[in-house]
Amino acid sequence: MSAKPGNRRWLNSIDLDVQMISRLKHVIYSQQKRERYAYLKELLNNERMSRELLLQKQQRELTAIISFAANNTDFYQHKYQQAMLRDLDDLALKNLPILRKEEIVHHKDAMVARGLEKRSLRIGHTGGSTGRPLAFYYDSHKTELMRAGMMRSYMWSGWRPGEKILNFWDARQDIKGGGGFSKTVADCIAAETTIGAYEYTQAQLHERAKFIQSYKPVLLQGYASILAELAGYIIEQRMRMPKSLKGVFSTAEVLYEWQREAIETAFSCKVFNQYGSREIPNIALQCRHGNFHVFTDMVYLESVYRQHEDRFLVTSLTNRVMPFIRYEIGDSGRLWAGDCPCGSPFPLMEMEFCRSNDIIVTHSGKRIYPSYFIHLLDGVKGIKQYQFVQHALNRIVLNIDAESKLGPGLQVSLQQRITNEIDKHMTLEINPVEMIERTRSGKHRFVINARSN
Repeated sequence: MSAKPGNRRWLNSIDLDVQMISRLKHVIYSQQKRERYAYLKELLNNERMSRELLLQKQQRELTAIISFAANNTDFYQHKYQQAMLRDLDDLALKNLPILRKEEIVHHKDAMVARGLEKRSLRIGHTGGSTGRPLAFYYDSHKTELMRAGMMRSYMWSGWRPGEKILNFWDARQDIKGGGGFSKTVADCIAAETTIGAYEYTQAQLHERAKFIQSYKPVLLQGYASILAELAGYIIEQRMRMPKSLKGVFSTAEVLYEWQREAIETAFSCKVFNQYGSREIPNIALQCRHGNFHVFTDMVYLESVYRQHEDRFLVTSLTNRVMPFIRYEIGDSGRLWAGDCPCGSPFPLMEMEFCRSNDIIVTHSGKRIYPSYFIHLLDGVKGIKQYQFVQHALNRIVLNIDAESKLGPGLQVSLQQRITNEIDKHMTLEINPVEMIERTRSGKHRFVINARSN
């Protein structure tokens, strides 16, 4: 039955009011985040350049960041004292030493640019999917550039600044700030909100699906495992998702093809796979055609054959607080020649998805995503590598390869978190080891459900 003329005018009036409110919120937000939008404008201009000009720009910025690091940090001044840094071409770059995670752990303070007051900087933590945690310094400029880079990525889906985004992140690590009226207002103006999602039950999946229906976001973003479980529930329950959705952005975990298919079926839109890390975000993005494009205006990416595989080395072109140069990030893959049908000037790469982690199941039936464990050891010093292994419904063993004996309070504090956040019946045992075994292919898994393997 079609709406009567009077009803149509009333509905059109509501649509116009909603659009006006949305534009007003966007104006307010862009004024609050002027630095972010200035970065976004610059990044969008870079997309209009030819590949040749982009690569020339990248080479200039690579030379500049290496020169800056060598002249302004104690760490790189010592590391590059034997290197010839003039006229830095590809061959000269390949002769520069590689930056390893162990060096960052031991020389974090020496990597910071001279003259910066460390008390004014922020500390970030990354456990990543390598099971090897580290801490790093950053400032507000890095945050604003990171968010601008994310906004540019979102725009590949058809999203435009000011349109709604719904995030599914780990409840403790990725939801910042308190609640209350002020946070509600801030989320409203930013047109972005976050749902904590490190665990799930059938009831929680239903609540999240219903929230998507009522919130009507334009984009969804979260861990692949979270999005895939939610998609499976939506398909099973035959729930209709809002037509407002233009894209789903998957990050931080391996995205398998079966997960992509389920997510695209459930939400009736494309999945865009992001590649980056907390220490170096916005490395690459998968376009509509399924190809990864390297953001050469933000990073310099290399693929070198090491330890029987092609390993990525990444240089941040923008970080002058704590430079990361030829950083062995822990991922594998290759660079591609050629063009993509999407028309982007950014060159191509291929990921080798080498890490697979399991979902932990509790005695009460809750299922805990592996992403929960990534930052459980944030701030704990001296850890070389770690691995969580579930041996029974009520028992997890944490294997730790550490430089020295861990403090006696660590197990108590971790057990309290596990009890409060996962399941009151779950026990955690800490098992010091000299080395954590890898899989037959030489890869590291940091969350293993031994019950299901």
